[in-house]
Amino acid sequence: VQLQASGGGLVQAGGSLRLSCAARGINFRLYGMGWYRQAPGKQRELVATIARDHTTIYTDSVQGRFTISRDNVRRTLYLQMNSLKPEDTAVYCCNVQSTDHWGRGSQVTVSS
Repeated sequence: VQLQASGGGLVQAGGSLRLSCAARGINFRLYGMGWYRQAPGKQRELVATIARDHTTIYTDSVQGRFTISRDNVRRTLYLQMNSLKPEDTAVYCCNVQSTDHWGRGSQVTVSS
């Protein structure tokens, strides 16, 4: 299983970024997917999940600002991040739910 993440970077507060996570080696449409993040000195936390039926769940701090989506044809998971805040700064990773398959992290840095 390979999860190739991309799209991180440096942005000013209030800006936007979109993360992508391309999956290979799994039947993508059969799995729930999630985005997690880990800020320096903090534990990894769940950001958002999307189920096979596209049902989504968000942590409270990103509700209304982030949107998780998936393209089962392209086998790709997305995270659209709007109205970014400095506290969103972290390494973001994608995950195949209920497995130990993780993508390489993408650094997101939001300057104030």
